[in-house]
Amino acid sequence: MTIVTTPNSPAEIQPLLLDVSTTTLTVTPEQFVSLCLKNPDLRLELNPNRELIVMVPTLPISGKRNGDLSGQVWYWNRQTELGEAFDSSTGYDFTAVEGGMPSPDSSWIEKSRLEGVSLEKFFSIAPDFVIELRSTSDDLKPTQQKMLVYQRVGVRMGLLINPQNKQVEIYRPGQAVEILAAPQSIDCNEVMPGFILDMSRIW
Repeated sequence: MTIVTTPNSPAEIQPLLLDVSTTTLTVTPEQFVSLCLKNPDLRLELNPNRELIVMVPTLPISGKRNGDLSGQVWYWNRQTELGEAFDSSTGYDFTAVEGGMPSPDSSWIEKSRLEGVSLEKFFSIAPDFVIELRSTSDDLKPTQQKMLVYQRVGVRMGLLINPQNKQVEIYRPGQAVEILAAPQSIDCNEVMPGFILDMSRIW
């Protein structure tokens, strides 16, 4: 005979944790949206193969760098009012073109392109500008693959900032990737008039 015991009080109940660190979880876009709504404290992405990516909290050095970069985009946009700037929690839905559902570290969309676009669901339009900051826990190749998705869906200028190698990779539609070695600034005027991204606090 098998006897199953249950906790006698709520204090004895421990959370059941499922280790998926060595498992690839494939979900549909609908399941992904449901997961995001039910787990608002988690940072989740869906790659083009519909594999679920759970992003761990970054170390303070990466948080500091990302805050500086996003703050510059936000401040420039606040001064110019040419569009809207979005933080790293903002989701994009590129599943219609097999691009997954990413959340760039920082993104910006020109004002006229937001007319009639709902802010109450994931964006299905490509941002004009994105920044991805490689944190200490990020492998380079998956981040580069994400940048290629941005390039393919029409992001006009995408920056992959790689502090580990002291490089910046610039992605533009239909162009070869441009690689800069430890630049002190990046001229983003081609997409965001008058905006120069200061990199002096990143290196």
